[in-house]
Amino acid sequence: MKLAIFGATGRTGQHLVQQALEAKHEVVVLVRTPSKLTIQNPGLSVIQGDIQDAAKVEQTIKGSDAVFSVLGPTSNTPEYQTTKGTKNILDAMKKQGVRKLVISAGAGVGDPYDEPKLFNKFINILLKLAARYVYEDMLQVVDLVRESDMDWVIVRVPMLTDAPATGSIKIGYVGKGMGPRISRADMATFMLKQLNDNTYLRQAPAISN
Repeated sequence: MKLAIFGATGRTGQHLVQQALEAKHEVVVLVRTPSKLTIQNPGLSVIQGDIQDAAKVEQTIKGSDAVFSVLGPTSNTPEYQTTKGTKNILDAMKKQGVRKLVISAGAGVGDPYDEPKLFNKFINILLKLAARYVYEDMLQVVDLVRESDMDWVIVRVPMLTDAPATGSIKIGYVGKGMGPRISRADMATFMLKQLNDNTYLRQAPAISN
């Protein structure tokens, strides 16, 4: 399959790209600084640009079977760049007739199936105080995706680690079967699995090790 991946130069994004290529998918990425992407593979196409450029976003998505985004705010400022970029992604998918979208978000972005415990609520309050605009940006991203008519999956994660893949992934919701951390490698594996698995279609599971 041909996959468009946004956020490819990040620590999670590099795992996602590498695993997709190892699975023999064709991968197209949009990156501001191509030199940050150290992966080289005949199946990888790199487009230089920014998610704020709607034309470049559409170029990246054109001809794809699915879109993956591990984008996240890079600063705690009220520009809401990730929200604007996600709107470009959704618009381009609609124009190009691409339906499958898998994105990541922090577990602090809530879901109706969550049953947060006192500790979860405390952490969420701290998050809103310490990183208000980061939180609001991702909340808007998730709302945009939920309101779309795409075949979406929102993969929510706790603290990310650079530990090796464990192959052991717990799937639950905040307060219900969710651990405190997950490795980026395992997160990438779960996201890619959503290509051919509709178990969590239009849902937002929270995963952990």
